Amino acid sequence: MAAFTWGWGLFANRTVRAAQKLASPATLPDKSPLPAGKHPDLILLSDKPLNAETPPHLLDDAVTPADKLFIRNNGLEPTTIDVKTWTLTIDGESVKKNTVFTLEDLKKKFKHYTYQLVHECAGNGRSEFSPAGRGNQWTTGGVGCCEWTGVRLRDVLEAAGIKDDAVYIGYYGKDTHLSGKPGEVPISRGVPMRKALEDEALIAWAMNGKDIPLVHGYPLRVLFGGWPASTSGKWLTRISIRNKVHDGAKMNGHDYRLPIHPIAPGARIPEDNEHFRIIEAMPVKSLITYPKTGAQVATGKPLEVRGHAWVGDLQVKEMHTSIDFGATWQKCTLKEPRNRNCWQHWTTQINFPDKGYYEVWARATDSNNKMQPMLVPAWNPGGYLNNACHRIAVEII
Repeated sequence: MAAFTWGWGLFANRTVRAAQKLASPATLPDKSPLPAGKHPDLILLSDKPLNAETPPHLLDDAVTPADKLFIRNNGLEPTTIDVKTWTLTIDGESVKKNTVFTLEDLKKKFKHYTYQLVHECAGNGRSEFSPAGRGNQWTTGGVGCCEWTGVRLRDVLEAAGIKDDAVYIGYYGKDTHLSGKPGEVPISRGVPMRKALEDEALIAWAMNGKDIPLVHGYPLRVLFGGWPASTSGKWLTRISIRNKVHDGAKMNGHDYRLPIHPIAPGARIPEDNEHFRIIEAMPVKSLITYPKTGAQVATGKPLEVRGHAWVGDLQVKEMHTSIDFGATWQKCTLKEPRNRNCWQHWTTQINFPDKGYYEVWARATDSNNKMQPMLVPAWNPGGYLNNACHRIAVEII
């Protein structure tokens, strides 16, 4: 019994601690800091800036609903928005002509597209690194896969004109810095031109068929599925076509960057281009969305297990589960993605040999035959890209 309780605690305690934290009057006053319409079980990580993650069992939908999508902010959302006067400026060293588009221009002048895109914080899973990485201690819920509607970024950039020396784009939004200093930018990141010109790179105004919620970037944002969510700027007002790697806020130091060479946990190295590289496509990963950890199942009854798997710019090739701590693996049924940069749904049925405590582990393999590690991967100062196998606890009674 003692062993069972200890093992169960590996998975249950984090949820209990998070629930206790949310219930604390010091953390959660009479009025919840979560925006109206958000699921009350989202776990608040910080309220200024507002950051909240989604428990994995709430991510069971094929398309992530707006109320269950995680929240990730670096600054404060705009307090005033007038869609009638909202504009998007295309400028930069490598634009042929500085061009300004209204929302109506975007909707009327360009063809509309809808894609379902994986959107994941690069720090998702940070809480498992030791020593801890700097920033919010995300567990597994900094991910979602909503349906986005808008126009291709490529079409808008080409309308303004792209010079031959273009190598990168950088975005700017209307969010404000926590310091309140005029002109101080909380975040301004971007992607290389090869990513910016892909079909699935969108300037979007709708999420799941409705206006994008304010907390997720209303009225306009840019989307790059499969890359860190920090590249997908909210409250979009400007995109610069650069003749160099974008040098906006959160593009330097070790922000959204990894050591080029492996380093020991806790080691310090110079935060420059000689030692750090920018994170681009996200690694292969999966999530168990049903059942919820702590499930109890009758002896002799098979357990249906399901979830999602995804990987950067590639495709997930195989999905497996294990109930013996990775000694053996059982292949799952894996669906094709709806479109590129969309997650893939998987299902399986598991038969347990006897009563007692079990852990269900999930492991995805991508189209380049790279598998999720069973343990937390290489340590890095930012606590980025933890794609270790997700696992839940199950009791057979």
